[in-house]
Amino acid sequence: MKLPQSLARWFAGGRARGEAEALYAALAAQARRPEPFSELGVPDSLDGRFDALCLHMFLVVRRLARDGERGAGLAQDLYDSMFADMDRTLREMGVGDLGIGKRVTQMAEGLMGRIKAYGDGLDAGQDQLLAAIGRNLFAGAAAADPRALARVASYLRASDAALAAQDVGSMLAEGPRFADWGALP
Repeated sequence: MKLPQSLARWFAGGRARGEAEALYAALAAQARRPEPFSELGVPDSLDGRFDALCLHMFLVVRRLARDGERGAGLAQDLYDSMFADMDRTLREMGVGDLGIGKRVTQMAEGLMGRIKAYGDGLDAGQDQLLAAIGRNLFAGAAAADPRALARVASYLRASDAALAAQDVGSMLAEGPRFADWGALP
């Protein structure tokens, strides 16, 4: 007899959380790569780093959404891992207990808005995608280099395609396959 997915996830909770934490660590490492900050002008600030993390969360969550109930459960565990890390980071920065909840809520809302904007942009076309990238990753900077915006758009499209071709088991075993910043036009 096969257990329903929700019960199977409950019984395998420790393993599922561990998988999500490893997946989060891999996407966070990609978000910390120097190229967007040093070569493209993404602000190397707390907000810029958060936006780079959101961009990579978007890519992985978008891929997991294609995997039905299993992907949805893993995506939820991934969100939990991210916001546990955000909570820990805010505490290390000295944010008091009373301010943590409010900040984490703002971050969660920001992540959801970025996920929608990047998804709509990838689905709609280049102009909408460039606008979402400029508004979010480049913090609305009017002076964002159009070539940098186009390069990030190419990175998003190439990473989305690479992740779409990667099955979830491989993603968990090897880490998510993102595009190579250096190989893009």
